[in-house]
Amino acid sequence: MLRTPLVVALLGVGAAAQAQNVTLYGIMDVGVEHLTHVNAQGDSLTRMPNLTGTVPSRIGVRGTEDLGGGWQALFNLESGIALKSGGLNNGGRMWGRAAYVGAAGPFGRLTLGRQVNMTVLAVSSHVMGPALYSFASHDPYIPNAISDNALGYLGTFSGVTVGATYSLGRDTASIGGPAATSCPGEAADSRQCRQWTALLKYDAPSFGVAASHDVMHGGPGAAFGMTSSDHTDERTVVSAWRRVGGVKVSGGVLHRKRDNVARLVSNLVYAGASVPVTAALTADMELSKLDVRSSPNDSTMVVLRGVYALSKRTAIYAMAGHLRNEEGAAVSLSAGGTVGVGMSQSGVMAGIRHTF
Repeated sequence: MLRTPLVVALLGVGAAAQAQNVTLYGIMDVGVEHLTHVNAQGDSLTRMPNLTGTVPSRIGVRGTEDLGGGWQALFNLESGIALKSGGLNNGGRMWGRAAYVGAAGPFGRLTLGRQVNMTVLAVSSHVMGPALYSFASHDPYIPNAISDNALGYLGTFSGVTVGATYSLGRDTASIGGPAATSCPGEAADSRQCRQWTALLKYDAPSFGVAASHDVMHGGPGAAFGMTSSDHTDERTVVSAWRRVGGVKVSGGVLHRKRDNVARLVSNLVYAGASVPVTAALTADMELSKLDVRSSPNDSTMVVLRGVYALSKRTAIYAMAGHLRNEEGAAVSLSAGGTVGVGMSQSGVMAGIRHTF
């Protein structure tokens, strides 16, 4: 019988579970969208997106083992799945969303391997999340802030979370796009393709605030013009959320400074709200604006979304958005999509999400 490596790995979960606490889990989320102005001719497109719906689809295995004295070993393997084709997202990696092992104790946890960095955790409380239409469309790095060859620390103490990652080579994949930027590092040059991120976060029952800083270095052949270890791309996030009754509001600012041949400085401001309409229906909304300094490349986006829960695990949803590009901008409303330079774009999508 033919078995892929992924299937073989998952078949081993049952045996491993006899010795430790192991969980198989996943999210399947897919839909169909219609977009306007996908090229310079102003054509429209109907498609099944490859990347995400309300959240990226995935399948994973995670587990822990009690070591005694308040300590435990832990691991996580997680694949990003393209449901439209059955392929792998996250640069074509088998375990593109997570592949790490570590230990946790009274002072937090230490992990080694491919893992989300602190930029992800700084925006994780936002109501829209990494949806197909969201503020992440302005900066596709946000849902792809996952570092290869990384050491990570995360600890929470009385509501305060501190964390950091340090990558010896931030991205070993090279197939293109924000999830595969061809910067493997681990070279004699001690700065080549290195990356570090840091987080300070506080969460109370009804509100929370977070701040993170993310610095990545370039290397020979790296994407987006980051072809030298002297080149840097820095992002600083300040975010907050608050719950009033059943309504949650959230937002933040992402300041970016990229120093390479084509220097870039920008501010991305976003805000949103999630309103329970009934016990099963939730309405979400978001407004975001990307301001690129000394450039005609600004863009503004508004998104509306409705999610109806059919059960605890299954929901259907619909969302609509509009993005206005200024004369030099070509930001697509849809993550991974295209748009004619300087053109506005509208889109609608409907889909279904199931978790297990």
